[in-house]
Amino acid sequence: GKLVDLNDWWRHQGDALLARLIEAAETVSPTLATARTRILQSRAQRVASGAALGPTLDAAASVSRMSQQSLQPLGTTSQIGLQAAWEIDLFGANRAARDAAQARLDGAQAGWHEARVSVAAEVANQYYSLRACQQLLDVARQDAASRAATSRLTDLSATAGFQSPANAALARASAAEGSGRALEQRAACDVGVKGLVALTALPEPELRAQLAGAAAVPAPALAISALPAQTLSQRPDVFSAEREVTAASAEVGGARAQRYPRLSLSGQVGAGNFRSDGSSTTASTWTIGPLSVTLPIFDGGRRRANVDAAAARYDEAVVKYRASVRQAVREMEEALVQLDSAGRRSGQARVALDGYNTSFAATEDRYKNGLASLIELEESRRTRLAAENTVVNLERERSGAWIALYRAAGGGWTAPASAPN
Repeated sequence: GKLVDLNDWWRHQGDALLARLIEAAETVSPTLATARTRILQSRAQRVASGAALGPTLDAAASVSRMSQQSLQPLGTTSQIGLQAAWEIDLFGANRAARDAAQARLDGAQAGWHEARVSVAAEVANQYYSLRACQQLLDVARQDAASRAATSRLTDLSATAGFQSPANAALARASAAEGSGRALEQRAACDVGVKGLVALTALPEPELRAQLAGAAAVPAPALAISALPAQTLSQRPDVFSAEREVTAASAEVGGARAQRYPRLSLSGQVGAGNFRSDGSSTTASTWTIGPLSVTLPIFDGGRRRANVDAAAARYDEAVVKYRASVRQAVREMEEALVQLDSAGRRSGQARVALDGYNTSFAATEDRYKNGLASLIELEESRRTRLAAENTVVNLERERSGAWIALYRAAGGGWTAPASAPN
């Protein structure tokens, strides 16, 4: 195998309806909407953390009126000025907060793509399940029609005295069973349509019309025995876990930096006016400083506890990252095994179905000519029906394996070039 772009994987399957359903689901998905809000939150936190590295500038204005007997006549004092402050990040506390926020922003962006892949896979699973259900419904209807025809033939034979009433009752019971199975399968398909309506928010009549007007396209019959290890780098969940480790590491550094001295510089510039008895006096001022140093001496162990807590969160993030990597490897390998197994069994199931169809046709001819019993016919019918259901279910299993492999391979996401490995 080799690394490929999976963003348009659904369109490459040749099923235009599936691609449209996925696009509709992505538009209305609450999962994707939640992922977008997480990106906005992380981006705002990144801006706030980055701003802490630079100086701040505030404007201030005031007006007062006062009178001091024998010292100063009644007058109005007005002032306006700009105040600047800057905490010099000597030991990297603010840089660590910025780096942690950036790492979590990267993780949130990857989380959006993970949500997108999850929505696409959910819609595809529901769609392929519905297509398989429709195929099983066709099989059930054909089986019910065959049973009904056998029941009519048996009734005629029983009326003419060539079959026993017990055989006629058995044939009617078999026809009723086949009709009930078809009704049950139809209900299951209706439930599948409801599921697609919920996922895509399309009107049900419109969705049914699209399903009826588009032919089902089977999953590609390709064999994949292995994937390159670099595929792990295409998984957004693994990348998010790695970014969380980076953020936790930065927070450890930030917590340690809080135990060291803090250096800050401030300054201001302003102008003032004093007005009394029709005369005004204007003056302007400016200051640079103070340059102050704050040294932690005693805090009851609070800063040390913060470092320990940050270190524990880092250890937790590392454990989760390793678990995510193992889970990713497991999901890819399981998808490959399921895909290979379904492909191998599919060919054998079709051979078995051909044989059971031939056997049933021969048994049915013998029954019509009075050379086989109804019990033989029903036994042959059951084996043929089971074989037809097996073929359809294997096609559904193979489609599910492809979807699982798509998710396991990351769904086309790639890590941003600016993110360190």
